[in-house]
Amino acid sequence: MIQVKEFIDTDTSYAEKQANLFLAGLKDSQVISVRYGSVVKANSSRVESQRSAILVVYKTADKERKKKEPADA
Repeated sequence: MIQVKEFIDTDTSYAEKQANLFLAGLKDSQVISVRYGSVVKANSSRVESQRSAILVVYKTADKERKKKEPADA
């Protein structure tokens, strides 16, 4: 089964650390893609803040999928 895991934070290094910890638990063959994006927004006081997002698309083992699927009736 293909799944996604999203890491969002205003501190880029925190999101990066969390994504790297997650990726360390996966086999290379499970990782489909890793995407990164960031946006800078200004509030009403014109103070800018950055928000970063890292998206990991990965495969889970087939045996995990079988456990989650309901039994055939």
